Amino acid sequence: MKISYKLQDKFDLVIFFSVVLLLGIGLISIYSATYNHPTANKNIEKQLFFVIVSIIMLFVTYWLPARTFRIAALPTYLFSLIILIVVLFFGKTIYGAKSWMSFGSIGFQPSEFAKIGLIFFLSKWLTDSKRDINNLKELFYTILIGLVPIVLILLEPDMGTAIVFAGISLVMIFWSGLNIFGLFVVLSPGVILFASLFGTVPFIFALLLVIVALFYFKQNLFTSGTVLVINLASGFIFEFILKILKPHQVKRIQSFIDPNSDPLGSGYNALQAKVAMGSGGFFGKGFLQGNQTQLRFIPEQWTDFIYCVIGEEFGFIGSIFVLAIFLVLFLRLLNLTTLARDRFGKLTIVGILTLFFIHFSINIGMNLGITPVIGLPLPFISYGGSSLIANIFLIGVVLNIYRNRKHNI
Repeated sequence: MKISYKLQDKFDLVIFFSVVLLLGIGLISIYSATYNHPTANKNIEKQLFFVIVSIIMLFVTYWLPARTFRIAALPTYLFSLIILIVVLFFGKTIYGAKSWMSFGSIGFQPSEFAKIGLIFFLSKWLTDSKRDINNLKELFYTILIGLVPIVLILLEPDMGTAIVFAGISLVMIFWSGLNIFGLFVVLSPGVILFASLFGTVPFIFALLLVIVALFYFKQNLFTSGTVLVINLASGFIFEFILKILKPHQVKRIQSFIDPNSDPLGSGYNALQAKVAMGSGGFFGKGFLQGNQTQLRFIPEQWTDFIYCVIGEEFGFIGSIFVLAIFLVLFLRLLNLTTLARDRFGKLTIVGILTLFFIHFSINIGMNLGITPVIGLPLPFISYGGSSLIANIFLIGVVLNIYRNRKHNI
């Protein structure tokens, strides 16, 4: 009992075993998704290799000195910006986005490394005791830290990853003590932009809500006018975004609004995923028995649409089991933000939790047809070396913070 307590005091078994369970489910699902595929049936071997490498990295990260991540924050962020620029010139285009770099047979996505850089540097920046996040000047600089990689990623273009970066930045800024008006200033342009997707009437309605909110906050005329101009600009910038997006990305937005607008094209994956999820019933069709999965109705179902494989072959029970594991993991990460004494550690965990949650919610939504198909994998389950290694590294960071939670670092 004493040994068990001592282990739990230094190593969070709940987080570790939750991740191990998800990795196991991922391997089983990838095996099924590629079982009858003539070119992808070796992916299970590659993923198993990635799992082994990432677990080794987890334990190495766990034993690093506590201040390693704080010291590495700025260099990691700057290096991530450099590789995001390099990939624009020398990257490999896959699915319309120049987001991959290759060294021989080894390929990786710089944006996965950049997520780590953003989380570390924002945590360090927001930890500065002299920084007042509710000062508009300081808020502007903080937003700029997140905005620079977002712009570089949009140039690839990779809308899904840009959304992840925006979400991480917003949540970490809010968690650091941003007041309600500051949160309104940060979020309202995004709301206006989203409303403009659905036409002029929703755009005008959202803009009226912004004006009402400005009256409520009773700021000075210059501040209110500036916020209103920013919101107006964000609404009209939608046309500019449409011009820089690739045709297939525009179709994905149209298919999100109406999946039946292009059922054999951009809406095909979402519709087939819903068929797979629904056909699984309560208990599922059984391992390797899913028609949608084994007959390969969904292209590359081992990545973005891995969850529909689980839904079809393991049914409602299997789907809920996966959701339950993620819920345990998320709640444990959230709880750790209250246990850690160090502010840098708290903010780092908040950024990591936000990263996982955005990927989780959008990916599950894609499989259920309630979010756009924007190419975000399901953490720890979807096939992919870059994302898996980055995610497991971040889990190692969390376990390192847990080990040092009683100390200021």
